[in-house]
Amino acid sequence: MLWNSDLIQKYNLAGPRYTSYPTAPKFSADISKISLIDKMLAPSSLPLSLYFHVPFCAHLCYYCACNKIVTKQYDKGSEYVELLGEEMRLRALMIDQNRPVTQLHLGGGTPTFLSEANLETLFDIIREYFSLINDGSQDYSVEIDPREVSRSKLETLSKLGFNRASLGIQDFDADVQQAIHRVQSLELVEQVMEDLRSLNYRSINFDLIYGLPKQTLDGFDKTLKHVIGLNPDRISVFNYAHLPHRFSPQKRILESDLPTPEQKLTLLKHTIQTLTDAGYVYIGMDHFAKPEDTLSEAQQNGQLQRNFQGYTTHADTDLMAFGVSAISQIDGTYFQNHTDLSLYQNSIENGQLAIMKGYISNKDDRIRHFVIMQLLCHNQIESSQVDAIFNIKFSQYFSHELECLKALEEDGVIKIIRGSDTIVLTVTEAGRLLVRCVCMVFDQYIHDNASFSKVI
Repeated sequence: MLWNSDLIQKYNLAGPRYTSYPTAPKFSADISKISLIDKMLAPSSLPLSLYFHVPFCAHLCYYCACNKIVTKQYDKGSEYVELLGEEMRLRALMIDQNRPVTQLHLGGGTPTFLSEANLETLFDIIREYFSLINDGSQDYSVEIDPREVSRSKLETLSKLGFNRASLGIQDFDADVQQAIHRVQSLELVEQVMEDLRSLNYRSINFDLIYGLPKQTLDGFDKTLKHVIGLNPDRISVFNYAHLPHRFSPQKRILESDLPTPEQKLTLLKHTIQTLTDAGYVYIGMDHFAKPEDTLSEAQQNGQLQRNFQGYTTHADTDLMAFGVSAISQIDGTYFQNHTDLSLYQNSIENGQLAIMKGYISNKDDRIRHFVIMQLLCHNQIESSQVDAIFNIKFSQYFSHELECLKALEEDGVIKIIRGSDTIVLTVTEAGRLLVRCVCMVFDQYIHDNASFSKVI
């Protein structure tokens, strides 16, 4: 990947992260719930990917834009597990329970807010309705707040089948931690890492954020060196988007403490250089992985996928998501649960699915979804592949888009080879940071009213 400051300045636009296409702002509350349920009832032999959203956090992190509820009342965990169990019972009536669960993710919020007893109860219910596997081939991951976990809880999670973990690090600098109200020592994280390794978690991810208040190049460099020393298998480095009008906890962050846009770019450039020099592969969209990690291998083999949890190695699965705000994806149909806990609870307790809104993709959506995901995962799209899958003529179908791409081609963001029978569009080394801008050309809804963060 080549760093080109002029290109980055020119194309650092606001745009979606494309964890789906169409993106979540296109989901509608007006859609018929019956039509969504009909899609869920359609027979399928695909494996399942399960996601469970646990919204509770014991601490308020000022930067956070997740759907969360800050509370010290840990008994809420058992009440919530009961709701998840009832939602699973309702969903299980609609699907083949023999489909293997190859992927499972426990996210939040803070999933480790749940007690060991809560976690064991949750998995007893999951096993009742779904076919979990525990032969080592499963990809079961959990998000961990180092402040809210013990070795005993990590042991419990391991026994339940979890073999991947993601730790929220953000920054090790003490001033930054104070400014974002997330204080956790290097020693604490070292202990959690030691416990995870000793319990044979096969892949560990660190989440970092650049652009936080009080961040400096020197301070973040020290964080990166600590991270490299801790040797995680994957690293995600997210751009902090300061949107206090949308996320009220961010109002506690002083804008005067934030790095300037130029300083943020310097932080990002240094991060990419430091991590790639340390041997990590830049996967794309803020993600890095060791060369031997399955994420890197999937990209090399052309099997990398992208969904609401980010990049994934599991292609051809139906994503079933449970809990407040959770989004399911089944064969181009999206369902999002209520984002308000009381509304979610009322629906479940009344024996109804807690669907707040959704979307059913048409053929055009599916074609554009394929193109966008190929670009995000593999930095290339071949028209012959699209033609064969969807029975179209790419050059005619996307004639307008190909015209719009000429500016990106002239600026060196992409390279287009036009043959007699096929067109090959490749994102250049200088354009990899700007791949979302290329995807936006194929997004027919990009001009609909929705606010997005900058691509960098």
